[in-house]
Amino acid sequence: MLLKDIQDIFHKELDDIYGKNEVDSFFFMLTESYFGVKRFALALTPDFTITKEQETPMFAALSELKLEKPIQHILGTAHFYGLDFLVNEHTLIPRPETEELVTFILEKAKKANNKNLCILDIGTGSGCIPIALKTELPTAKVFALDISAEALQIAQKNAENNNVSIEFTQADVLSLQDLNVFDEADLQFDIIVSNPPYVRNLEKAEMRKNVLEYEPETALFVEDDNPLIFYDTIANLAMQHLKTEGSLYFEINQYLGQEMIALLEEKQFQHIELRKDIFGVDRMLKADIS
Repeated sequence: MLLKDIQDIFHKELDDIYGKNEVDSFFFMLTESYFGVKRFALALTPDFTITKEQETPMFAALSELKLEKPIQHILGTAHFYGLDFLVNEHTLIPRPETEELVTFILEKAKKANNKNLCILDIGTGSGCIPIALKTELPTAKVFALDISAEALQIAQKNAENNNVSIEFTQADVLSLQDLNVFDEADLQFDIIVSNPPYVRNLEKAEMRKNVLEYEPETALFVEDDNPLIFYDTIANLAMQHLKTEGSLYFEINQYLGQEMIALLEEKQFQHIELRKDIFGVDRMLKADIS
């Protein structure tokens, strides 16, 4: 069967759900993953034909896309900061906004020219943040924690696949007992970063099925009456375990930027900087400790 005929079927079945451009993107991601054929090559070879056996994964993917399963889960991988990451239902799919958070961190970290940086990522999921940071800052010592053992298994595989060493720990950041590990080891960090759960339950109506049904709720949602619970706890941890002139970085709920500033000001953090993401909404925040 001609690949261009399969592409026509994808558009017929999926355009009403995703739109033409996104369907094209899915189609070419699948053809590259399954057949090693890049988009430009298909454009140059309109009569590219695949066998009946090769059709099977394409039509299986089509069926899953009709159910709004994320393309990253269908392929089992996601791209982040120029690296490939395994993902599944236990991990959040890395997003472009989080790439911006990594860039934000690297701006200061590279200027400091500190060869012995110590970094902690809280709520690591697939490990995309610490692995990207370790790749860019190879001499840094990087720690990461998550409540989910299943997520940490994926994160460890991702570290191995990307040839970096990260010290992963299973811990609940809301549990004082779990956090005793930092006190016992007397660990102090130059950078603490977190992209914790921050979507309020009242905001679920704004989210697509592919997120609500396929990504882990525990990594996404917080109660409406205490949406900053993770930030408050992590900020308190940072007050104890950030080195002098260390920095705390967060990815945040776009609607709660001012509340986040107030929270950190109350705790006497300095040089608080709120940044917008590529979509023009408040998404990243940095605060220093003096």
